[in-house]
Amino acid sequence: MTEASSQIPNPDFKTTSTGSHENDGLGFWKFMVAGSIAGMVEHMAMFPVDTLKTRMQMLGASSSCSGAATHWADRAKRGRTLYMVTFSSHHHHQIGNFFTSIMRKEGPLGLYRGIAAMGLGAGPAHAVYFSVYETCKKKLGGNEPGHHPLLHAASGVIATTASDAVLTPMDVVKQRLQLKSSPYNGVKDCVLRMFKEEGVKGFYTSYRTTIVMNAPFTAVHFATYEAMKKVLNEISPENASEERLMVHVMAGGAAGALAGAVTTPLDVVKTRLQCQGVCGADTFRSSSIRLALKQIVAKEGYQALLRGLTPRVLFHAPAAAICWSTYEAMKSFLQHDPEGHPSPQL
Repeated sequence: MTEASSQIPNPDFKTTSTGSHENDGLGFWKFMVAGSIAGMVEHMAMFPVDTLKTRMQMLGASSSCSGAATHWADRAKRGRTLYMVTFSSHHHHQIGNFFTSIMRKEGPLGLYRGIAAMGLGAGPAHAVYFSVYETCKKKLGGNEPGHHPLLHAASGVIATTASDAVLTPMDVVKQRLQLKSSPYNGVKDCVLRMFKEEGVKGFYTSYRTTIVMNAPFTAVHFATYEAMKKVLNEISPENASEERLMVHVMAGGAAGALAGAVTTPLDVVKTRLQCQGVCGADTFRSSSIRLALKQIVAKEGYQALLRGLTPRVLFHAPAAAICWSTYEAMKSFLQHDPEGHPSPQL
């Protein structure tokens, strides 16, 4: 969920004499503001779906973590072939079971446990994400005329590495609070107890996994987004200005869905590492991705790595669309800053 705005001809873009975009005429701090707002809107709007994804991915790690019937884990153990043949119907049925269980036992607020932690982390993390992305894209030449998917992907990977260092601690807190019967009484209690019991290391247990997951996620996301923008704009170039919002929504949605789907197994590992030991969940000897994958597969089978696939796609498709459209709208708004308030240049 991040941005690169280069390929669509846009009357609002400020260009140099060579025709390349100069960061859309915005300064570093304005990219941070636009990115921060976009990130907050995205995560707040889609938080209930994220809660469902977390609960589903913890199914099998502990019967008390997910809050839904454990017969799904038993069925997976009894017959992997049957599970894979009927995976789609089972997966969709699971989503309904989890949603119904949460609404019945915890009420609507159960879907929003941990939202405060995400609110604290998403703003600063997305500010870093978008500003670093725009800076790298400019330095690497991604703003030059033409299509540069590799430059956009590289810029995105650098940006996500920086932003994940900011977001990971609050993401850990958020996921622990999302669990059914979470032992924590809110963000402050979770942070203090984790620091006392696990130290700073506990907040970054999944950082390596997050980077390994988000690097391909971001590469696929940015490359797909930029490619989709270019294709959609070429379909109707004369209406590029009027249809710009719809282009961002469609391109962002497609990019989010594809990137979310292909990185689901690593997201399962990340969730398990972040929530290990909570509510009786399985623990891991180290933060090694390989060992975590091996342990999960040995206990629950390969299908466990696809848990949460549907809600993950359902999260990232609209989330990316919301994030991109909000980010572009904020950039457009900040471009029209009064003349007396020029953008600080990089």
